Amino acid sequence: MRFKNFDYVGASRYFYTFSIILTIVGAICLAALGLNYGVDFRSGSNVDITTSKQLTVEQLEPILKEAGIAEEASITPGNDRVNIRFSQVLTEPQDQALKAGIQKLDKDASFEVNTVDPEMAKELGQNAIYAVLLSCVGIIIYVSIRFEWRFAIAAIIALLHDAFVVISIFSIFRLEVNLTFIIAILTIIGYSINDTIVIFDRIRENLRFSKIKKYSDLVELVNKSLSQTIARSLYTALSVFIAAFFMLIMGGESIRMFSLAIVIGLLFGAYSSIFIASPLWLLLKGKNIAKPKAPKPSKSDI
Repeated sequence: MRFKNFDYVGASRYFYTFSIILTIVGAICLAALGLNYGVDFRSGSNVDITTSKQLTVEQLEPILKEAGIAEEASITPGNDRVNIRFSQVLTEPQDQALKAGIQKLDKDASFEVNTVDPEMAKELGQNAIYAVLLSCVGIIIYVSIRFEWRFAIAAIIALLHDAFVVISIFSIFRLEVNLTFIIAILTIIGYSINDTIVIFDRIRENLRFSKIKKYSDLVELVNKSLSQTIARSLYTALSVFIAAFFMLIMGGESIRMFSLAIVIGLLFGAYSSIFIASPLWLLLKGKNIAKPKAPKPSKSDI
């Protein structure tokens, strides 16, 4: 692939606009709807049932009513799997009544029950936030030491952009957020910073051997650095994307949201490293370089 003559800096304005619009929409959805927290971050019980035949909602509702837990239940049926999520922790009699009722419909049914109490849900939510924040702080320190503060600011804004876009999409489409989702966010941050560091390293290397006299020289340097690294960035992202995509369509239910978050994050992470992080560094660096001034009109022109 050849990308030598493409104006990445010029095209970045369109990606900035798209990202700003998506960020605003995501912030509105998060404020109005919040996230669809799974049982990991919300107290209650989550029952996964593996069946030998398909069970419908109409078959399951009478069993839940008989056990006195129908009002707290959310049923998600499948071909050979049923998920029932309860907003309250099931008691032992309720758990036994549920299992007995379903085994009357399918004697080969197997159950996996996950329960989280309110204190544990609160602690898991706090630890997830701390994990993301600490990873961002560590990245800022690392990039600042290896490069400079402008690179660090550009990198962290791009990373926060990637994470927030994934969170926004999960909020908009009401996709479930659980512990595997947090792992996916941290994985996305890792892949995104890897691409960003490769590009920044090339910018720094080219900067050493370039004579920057005006802003247009800096724009040319960034475009040149991106053209030299974009093929590597795209091939790396594509190889991981293919693996994550097939994991999404062929993997089990327990890792589906993880795979989906990785797929979305890889797409946005690839373009943010190219069209957001690097142009943002250019914006910060360009403030120290005199831009060409418009020539003053001569007396003869007046």
